[in-house]
Amino acid sequence: MADDYLVRIGKLIRDARQHRGWTQSQLAEALATSQSAVNRIERGNQNISLEMIARIGEALDSEIVSLGYSGPMHLRVVGGRRLSGSIDVKTSKNACVALLCGSLLNKGRTVLRRVARIEEVFRLLEVLNSIGVRTRWINDGVDLEIVPPAELDMEAIDAEAARRTRSIIMFLGPLLHRMDTFRLPYAGGCDLGTRTIEPHMIALRRFGLDIAATEGLYHAQVDHSITPGRPIVLTERGDTVTENALLAAARHDGATVIRNASSNYMVQDLCFFLEALGVRVDGIGSTTLTVHGLPNIDVDVDYSPSEDPVEAMSLIAAAVVTESQLTIRRVPIEFLEIELAVLEEMGLDHDRTPEYSADNGRTRLVDLTVRPSKLEAPIDKIHPMPFPGLNIDNVPFFAAIAAVATGQTLIHDWVYDNRAIYLTDLNRLGGRLQLLDPHRVLVEGPTRWRAAEMMCPPALRPAVVVLLAMMAAEGTSVLRNVYVINRGYEDLAERLNSVGAQIDIFRDI
Repeated sequence: MADDYLVRIGKLIRDARQHRGWTQSQLAEALATSQSAVNRIERGNQNISLEMIARIGEALDSEIVSLGYSGPMHLRVVGGRRLSGSIDVKTSKNACVALLCGSLLNKGRTVLRRVARIEEVFRLLEVLNSIGVRTRWINDGVDLEIVPPAELDMEAIDAEAARRTRSIIMFLGPLLHRMDTFRLPYAGGCDLGTRTIEPHMIALRRFGLDIAATEGLYHAQVDHSITPGRPIVLTERGDTVTENALLAAARHDGATVIRNASSNYMVQDLCFFLEALGVRVDGIGSTTLTVHGLPNIDVDVDYSPSEDPVEAMSLIAAAVVTESQLTIRRVPIEFLEIELAVLEEMGLDHDRTPEYSADNGRTRLVDLTVRPSKLEAPIDKIHPMPFPGLNIDNVPFFAAIAAVATGQTLIHDWVYDNRAIYLTDLNRLGGRLQLLDPHRVLVEGPTRWRAAEMMCPPALRPAVVVLLAMMAAEGTSVLRNVYVINRGYEDLAERLNSVGAQIDIFRDI
């Protein structure tokens, strides 16, 4: 029990340090101790006094550590408030995690600009650090520097961190070029039902990768004599499947053709990053990619991932459900054109600036102003499609939007087994959603939202949808255990507060 307590305290200290953007050495200097002592504290391998906890809390400006909180984070929402002003879209969560995995291709120094400081990124950094990769936040914690070791220590992998993120699956592509055998913990993340890795394996077997799954681990073996002799046809046009194939092809000596590839935003960002590494990728933005790989990549690279269209959609939904006028800046418009076309047909009043380039020089951005609108239910059902269709991750936001529109809206979330079920949590807040089957929900609007206290759904986008409905509901609501929101959004409560929301963060004592 005592050891478990020390481990939990160590994790709190590590998380607070990373949130501040400090290295272990910087914290050690502030405490007048050694980096090795800080390392032992964070691993739970050293007894620590209340006085030392208080000193660490003061150094990190972290009330969580100084008070010793180890429970989950909750949100208290005072709803019925109108939003106003402007808010910037952060960099893409899904692009950032793909680029972190992609950094394993490079023997040189990788710098990623304006990386999303979210739990999904922190978990991947813990995994990378555990296998010997040096990472540190630079430029006041805005950018991330990544320096790989000569050899990765896969035996030391942080299994707990790995199991808390599905992104760990994208280690397969780069690792198969670095070693003959390795093990990875099963991928985790959101609870979205059964999600097989077989599409990944169909692609990666063409590079000689074979996996046996036993006791919570993927046991990987690589036959380097096997190389793709004909185009790889993906059995699903998935984002992470395409990214894994790209990562494997990037260090294959020769041209690899990938067909039925996703052309979604995070895939394009990964392609742009590979080009910065010197890997030529033909067909970016299409469903056929040709990758001209390099067997050795050793360059110092500096790359800026683009903004997150799903976060942009969530901010648009926040304005709609709270009947607010809000300007959302740095919106990656090419990945939201279908969503906006649907909203225009529903009656959304908005305008947008001329297009300008993201920091990667490739993605098109606009600033978008949303105004209070009288919405009508769409004639057709809302359903996702691979890009350039309506984004899979944006479907849940249409549940909240449809709830404030007049009429009935059918939402068909065909991709995931469980996610549509979580949308019915809006009924706790006054919504009228009828679950027709595990994939289809009928939404009746308009809705008179009411405050409630409830647990956070275990899936990222439905969790944010519940938060947005609470912001629209008169009175005080409580959303408990919001870790899943922190997986995909950086300081979401504080940023919404900056445009007029009233959301307090608290923990159980």
